[in-house]
Amino acid sequence: MNSAPNSPAMAMARRFRGFLPVVVDVETGGFNSATDALLEIAAVLIEIDGKGLLRRGESWSYHVKPFAGSNIEAAALAVNGIDPYHPLRPAIDEREALTRIFTEVRQVMKDVQCKRAILVGHNAAFDLGFLNAALARTAIKRSPFHPFSCFDTATLGGVALGQTVLAKAARVAGMDWNSESAHSARYDAERTADLFCIISNACHPQFLAADGRAQALGFIDQDPPVPPTDADDGI
Repeated sequence: MNSAPNSPAMAMARRFRGFLPVVVDVETGGFNSATDALLEIAAVLIEIDGKGLLRRGESWSYHVKPFAGSNIEAAALAVNGIDPYHPLRPAIDEREALTRIFTEVRQVMKDVQCKRAILVGHNAAFDLGFLNAALARTAIKRSPFHPFSCFDTATLGGVALGQTVLAKAARVAGMDWNSESAHSARYDAERTADLFCIISNACHPQFLAADGRAQALGFIDQDPPVPPTDADDGI
């Protein structure tokens, strides 16, 4: 598929150097990715419009069966409110959950001409660590996600907003926050996606300037992206 330089299909690949940002959040049975159970996983797409501004896209979330021999801390369940063995809990195996998410992500990567996905998370190293541990356990050979690079909204929030806690960063960014829904993988992932888009869109003028310099330096050979005609929303 050949896309115009400023089309959304080409713009996403241009915006993050060929990476597709996908927000991932996990709920777990503890902090140790090697021993503690993965209990929920959610993934949220990031989309781009014709002006180069980001918005939250489609979401997927799954309850996950604890892997055999996994550790589950009572303190972790007290925070996330999960009953891993509830008879009505619609949980699936780790391999199936990852396969479903990876299938969707790969299709979007193809559609927007990105070479790889990059995990976006709040304290992203935690989510990426559990994702990689699940990959090793399930013997999935190919992941669309970069194995060690990620975008961390705790870092971005600290720089742009002076807040590193997700709930506080969301509120000072002007977002609604429902404390009763927090610590659900889907809810946290969607709020993280919104926060990532708000901060990224506030940086859009800097991106346009940098993109022009990159073109002048010969790093890219396409026409620069079209700047938005409306005023950007601030943080």
